[in-house]
Amino acid sequence: MTTAAFIGLGNMGGPMAANLLKAGFTVKVFDLVPEAMQALAQQGALTASSACGAAAGADIVITMLPAGKHVRSLYMGSDEQQGIIDVVQANTLLIDCSTIDAQSARAVASAAAEKGLEFIDAPVSGGTAGAAAGTLTFICGGSDGAFDRASQALNAMGANIFHAGEAGAGQVAKICNNMLLSVLMIGTSEALQMGLDNGLDPKVLSDIMKVSSGGNWTLDKYNPCPGVMESVPSSNDYQGGFMVDLMVKDLGLSQEAALASNSSTPMGALARSLYVNHGRQGNGRRDFSSIFEQFNKKG
Repeated sequence: MTTAAFIGLGNMGGPMAANLLKAGFTVKVFDLVPEAMQALAQQGALTASSACGAAAGADIVITMLPAGKHVRSLYMGSDEQQGIIDVVQANTLLIDCSTIDAQSARAVASAAAEKGLEFIDAPVSGGTAGAAAGTLTFICGGSDGAFDRASQALNAMGANIFHAGEAGAGQVAKICNNMLLSVLMIGTSEALQMGLDNGLDPKVLSDIMKVSSGGNWTLDKYNPCPGVMESVPSSNDYQGGFMVDLMVKDLGLSQEAALASNSSTPMGALARSLYVNHGRQGNGRRDFSSIFEQFNKKG
């Protein structure tokens, strides 16, 4: 039976680890929040007292962390502590599912390679609902061999697995996707609000646009206008889902990448500015579809 260490059991990591358990993996978990580990222990996971303790002896290590600095520190270690790459067995596969800068992913991949280890960056798309349902999209960067080895574990947690290219490619593809998503959400919000301002029913307008040239994912799956679609954050005071603060983070990464590659991303830059402003108004922990309120005269 394959043993997977899972480190980082937040809103995404916890359900992902649970799906590994359901798929028959032996799962060793670690998180800085003891309650998060206990929740998985009740489902059959083993707990560890440290990240390196979870990783030691595992066939696969999977991490879900906030930022590049955390990923670098955890895998590569520091003067004060060992990194994961210093304690795992020789054939352990390393999979980082965090959304971070591509440079950090490449640095960890290079450090792992020096130890003879395979590493892939595999950021996810699909949100907390996809994590719980096991329908996430994984966007992977790494060698063909590492991608093939990772497929069993990733398929236990997701429905769509893509190999974008070499190390760091998964991160680049992810931030391109989220930059586009932010632009679509803002454009959909302002169009729906303009319809409302002119007396249209937002559900009827949404139905029209879904099958017209303005159709997009936000209209199909994640309508930002309250009351139009059930079981989405906009119909629950924008609670749950993907936080504004996280969208700001991803848009920051997209603009860093644009600067590094001399890419022109005026819509991405504007989207980041709008989301930063929205977050500063106390909306940082609300779902990113709450940007709709920026266009509502009553908002």
